[in-house]
Amino acid sequence: MASDACTAARELVASAHRITVLTGAGVSTDSGIPDFRGPDGLWTRDADAGRASSLETYLSDPEVRRLAWRLRLDSPVWTAKPNAAHKALVELERSGRLRTVITQNIDGLHQKAGSDPHRVLELHGTLHATVCLGCGATGPMRDALKRVAEGEEEPDCLRCGGILKSATISFGQELDGEVLRRARLAVLDCDVLLVAGTSLSVQPAAGLVPLAVRAGAQVIICNAEPTPYDALAAVVLHEPVGEVLPDLSSVPPSGGARFSSWGDPSTWP
Repeated sequence: MASDACTAARELVASAHRITVLTGAGVSTDSGIPDFRGPDGLWTRDADAGRASSLETYLSDPEVRRLAWRLRLDSPVWTAKPNAAHKALVELERSGRLRTVITQNIDGLHQKAGSDPHRVLELHGTLHATVCLGCGATGPMRDALKRVAEGEEEPDCLRCGGILKSATISFGQELDGEVLRRARLAVLDCDVLLVAGTSLSVQPAAGLVPLAVRAGAQVIICNAEPTPYDALAAVVLHEPVGEVLPDLSSVPPSGGARFSSWGDPSTWP
């Protein structure tokens, strides 16, 4: 990275005391997990997969639920490994500057790379767990997928017989209010918001950017394509995320970077 924009991004990271990161699908594509909307995205290649992402359709159409379970069983998430971008954020955390990773991803690769789970906020839930849409019971996704592999086309809830779903946020489904509250606190109390690998086209995640700007944070956006919020950013980078994040994580701090007095996000009021 040698452009003026890259230099400016490095300077912002060097002087930052409290960095919050917002990540999207572009952070995981190098791990073999396709995005949803891109030219090779899951929904671009398979319209039925897009239908399975609608809560209303999932509830009303048994065939869509059966398709969703086949997709979950064959998901590349189960064999994916963290890439350079995930590992770079771990290094930035260890430097004492990164305080929260807010992710739109459901793959768990930030935690697998070594990010402190208490500092990772999964806005759109996780594919690694299931939830019953009837009684609310949760459980490990691996248990449900074992039943699918053994021949059940649509495993139901073992507690109440209700419809079982991955613990991810579908279209038409509200985000977890507590996770969203903590995400907003994280952008309100950072001096740099680093946005990586997201088109910022989905709310309320995208709304975290103007919230950070209004609170006085400097925003760095790194994404392959322009986003609706580029004009609010101090720096916009279109270089690959897998190159940008390792470069930024290697920048030594200036001015005695430290953790915010807020401490562990899991303890915030």
